[in-house]
Amino acid sequence: MHRDRSIAAWIRRYRPRPNASVRLVCFPHAGGSAVVFHPWAAAFHPDVEILAVQYPGRQDRLAEPRVEDLPELAKQVLPALRAAVGDGRYALFGHSMGATLAFEVARRLEAEGDGPELLVASARRAPSRQRAVLVHQLGDADLTTHIAELSATNSRLMQDPRARDMILPTVRSDLRAIETYRCPPGLALRTPILTIIGDNDRWTTLEEAEAWARHTRGGFELRVLPGGHFYLDEQEAQVRQLVSARLRCEASPVDPAVR
Repeated sequence: MHRDRSIAAWIRRYRPRPNASVRLVCFPHAGGSAVVFHPWAAAFHPDVEILAVQYPGRQDRLAEPRVEDLPELAKQVLPALRAAVGDGRYALFGHSMGATLAFEVARRLEAEGDGPELLVASARRAPSRQRAVLVHQLGDADLTTHIAELSATNSRLMQDPRARDMILPTVRSDLRAIETYRCPPGLALRTPILTIIGDNDRWTTLEEAEAWARHTRGGFELRVLPGGHFYLDEQEAQVRQLVSARLRCEASPVDPAVR
């Protein structure tokens, strides 16, 4: 019973598919939550089960303290993830902060035995690449502007004072976790890496994305799609096709219920 509660706290199964041949574990961006992957549960081919990670300190886990250390967050999610995927095939998908967290989880899984068969790093520079500007140290006004500039959805949300007051602390904590993370020198996974970025993403340059190649011995591919940091908003179908092809599963049209 305790094991089931632990899995349920960390992992969301919006459309359970116990007979699926592969599970795709999805890690959201800074300030994000598992629900951003809710549409994927119906949109992917029935042979793919979507498992979305829910970080503490938001939504139904609001009462829990946020984790501001990325390796600690990876350590905490690991038991539930391992139990959720079982002995079957699985892959990891992470967007922005979630990509680096997925990388850290993958290296821990590899240290214990077989790792995932694929890591998809979306809208994130390689773990070894750092920037001088630490966004989590910005004042509230500047951080609000930063968040609003990332997407039209963010811009609308940050105009609502109540939403802004809820979002800012969570984003700041998540950014502190990712911006203080330091990748162990020379770390390369056995897991193949597919990196996807938007062609207009000012927070992930082409050169920073290409540097993911140094973090795998299992094969690397980079795809550039139209869009900014949240290119996923417009390119979900294309991403679904890319991931499905590499998991050897057919892409599926979006379920009418989630349009």
